[in-house]
Amino acid sequence: MVTPEVRGSDQEIIAALARRHGLEPVGEIEWNDLGLDFRAAFMSDAEGTDWVLRIPRRPDVWPRAENEARVLALLKGRLPVEVPDWRVVAPDLIAYPRLAGTTAVTVDPATKEPTWNIDKDNPAFVESFARTLAALHGIDPAEAGAAGLKVSSPEQARRAFADDLDRVKRELGIGETLWQRWRTWLDDDASWPPFTTLVHGDLHVGHVLVDETSQATGVLDWTEAEVSDPAIDFIFHLMGFGESGLARLLDEYEAAGGRTWPGIRHHVNERLAAFPIKYALFALISGQDEHLAAIKGQLGVDGESTSPAT
Repeated sequence: MVTPEVRGSDQEIIAALARRHGLEPVGEIEWNDLGLDFRAAFMSDAEGTDWVLRIPRRPDVWPRAENEARVLALLKGRLPVEVPDWRVVAPDLIAYPRLAGTTAVTVDPATKEPTWNIDKDNPAFVESFARTLAALHGIDPAEAGAAGLKVSSPEQARRAFADDLDRVKRELGIGETLWQRWRTWLDDDASWPPFTTLVHGDLHVGHVLVDETSQATGVLDWTEAEVSDPAIDFIFHLMGFGESGLARLLDEYEAAGGRTWPGIRHHVNERLAAFPIKYALFALISGQDEHLAAIKGQLGVDGESTSPAT
C-alpha cells in the first residue's frame, strides 16, 4: 500500500496513518518531500519523543526497505555513530525515534538550495566520517550475506555495472563520448578494486548527521546497502569536497584501518562520472516522465553531457 499524495496543511492523512501503527501525533507535523523513494515527516508524541516517519512513494520501494531493516539489525552497535532504530516497519509506514544532530547539508524544500551545517575545513568531520567508513567497510562480507544482504564479488560488482551500462544504452541511449569513457574504465583492471566491502550505497552528506562541532554522529537511509565496490561510498565526498577533500578522507580512512588500492582515486572519479547510469536506472524503474526526460542530457543523448564529473 502506498499512501495518497499529501500537500500543504493536509496533515490528517499522515496523522491517521501514524495512529494506525500505534503512534499519536501531538502538534504540527513537518514535511520534507525531497526524497525520490520516500516522503519524510517529523512528529512528536505525548511523551516528548520526536519521530521520523517515512512513507513510500511507490510499491517497488518496499523490497529495498526490507533490505534496510536487515542492514540496520546487522549494524546495531557496530559503528562509531548512530543508525536508525526502526520501531514501525510496514509497507505503508516506517517510523523511528529521531536521531540527535542535524544533517551535514540541508536543502530548502521550496528553492532546492543547499545549506552547509558544518565547517568543511574542520578536521572533526573528515576524521569522524573516515572512522565510520572504515568501521562499515570492515564488517565481514560473510556476516552481511548471512544477514540476508546482497553480496557481490569484485568480478560480480564489475559485471553488474557492465550489465547496467548495456541496459541503459539499449533502453535510453548513451552518447558516444560517454560510452567510450565508461567502457574504457570498465576494461581498466588497474582501476577496479580486488575486493568488495559492505557499503552504504548512497552516502552523501544529506544522509550524515553531525553535532555542533561538525563531528559525524549518525548515518541515515541505508536502503541501498550491500556488499559491493567500496568506491561507491566515496563519490559524494568527491562531489562535495573536491579532489583535495577526497585525498584527505582517504588518508584518514587508511589511518582508521580502511583498505585501499593503488587505483582508488581514479576509480572514485570514474564512479562519480558514471553516476548518470544510476539515475537512469531509477528513471527506468520509476517510469516517471520527468526523470526519463531529465536523464537524457546527462547521458549525452541530447547534446553535450552534463555528467557530474569530467
